[in-house]
Amino acid sequence: MKIISGGQTGADRAALDAAIKLGLDYGGHIPHGRLAEDGPVDLERYPCLTELQEGGYLARTRKNVEDADATVAFTLGGLAGGTKKTVEIAQEFKKPYLHVNLKKVSVADAAEEIIGWFDVIKPRVLNVAGPRESGAPGVYAKVYEVLKMVFKQATGRWR
Repeated sequence: MKIISGGQTGADRAALDAAIKLGLDYGGHIPHGRLAEDGPVDLERYPCLTELQEGGYLARTRKNVEDADATVAFTLGGLAGGTKKTVEIAQEFKKPYLHVNLKKVSVADAAEEIIGWFDVIKPRVLNVAGPRESGAPGVYAKVYEVLKMVFKQATGRWR
């Protein structure tokens, strides 16, 4: 399984960091200029990310959804902003997606839900999306914990 995201703070980075921690393949596209809310995405820390030659956040989102077999969209509430747009693009491409509202489910329940979904769709490339940290404080920590649980299970089941 390969994990991709757009490199933004929050859910995107949590996915990348969990993949790195567990030795999974990772990547994804980032906006031209390596845009992120905390400055340019650090390509020394995330060397497998690919900078788009042109385009911003929307172009990055579209490319990552297109390249993935499925998308998990995390929120700490309802779908909004770029996360909502990610789901809309997944619908446009007729790609499977799962919205996980971490305000309504525990970390363990979220992991169990995702693992059950994986058993059905068996993605080889998973796009992870969600809000940036400034828009949803604490989202990084929750997504990181969920995905560590999921990826530990995934490496044994779907390789």
